[in-house]
Amino acid sequence: MSSALVSHTVEELKKLTTEELVALFKSLPSPSITEMDGEFAACLLQQPSSLSRLFGHISVANPLMPWLCKAFRPVDAESGRGYNTFSLLGKVVQRFPMQTVIAPSRYDGNPAYTLVYHLYHSMCGDIHMVDEVRKVADGVYLGIGTWGFTRAQRQIPLPFLLEGPIGVYRKDIGRKRSGAVLAREIPALNR
Repeated sequence: MSSALVSHTVEELKKLTTEELVALFKSLPSPSITEMDGEFAACLLQQPSSLSRLFGHISVANPLMPWLCKAFRPVDAESGRGYNTFSLLGKVVQRFPMQTVIAPSRYDGNPAYTLVYHLYHSMCGDIHMVDEVRKVADGVYLGIGTWGFTRAQRQIPLPFLLEGPIGVYRKDIGRKRSGAVLAREIPALNR
């Protein structure tokens, strides 16, 4: 277990710059498919630019539909399913289905718990969102999200924090996207 696993509290993570968060991410291990089971409270961390902060505020920090969590369940030893949960006018709703796998990270080539959205129909799938997650400490995970249509767009790191599990996985959502290929969506495999 690396020293990074015991040296950063949630409050410390919230104060780090995007560059510091990416550097920390590179030092962390991937959680396993089986470890990521349930709902994990989610929040954005420091974003790399004012445009990223604005997009993050509109998409997940929006007071009209705040982001509550990401949720995961193992399907087998190598993959899982997931979704994001929001509060919409007091009602809890699931959006943005994903497949999860352990895949090489775009940042260092080492394993990361990877969330691939394009395999399912949703706005996140349409914009080729891919998140990578690594373990900071028991119950604390650092994620780096990306999205975009070009290689340059898909290199902009959008850090977030997960804590939990705080609840159980509710149910699978979403409809598979015909013709979508997992390997094409893993950034480290498509340089």
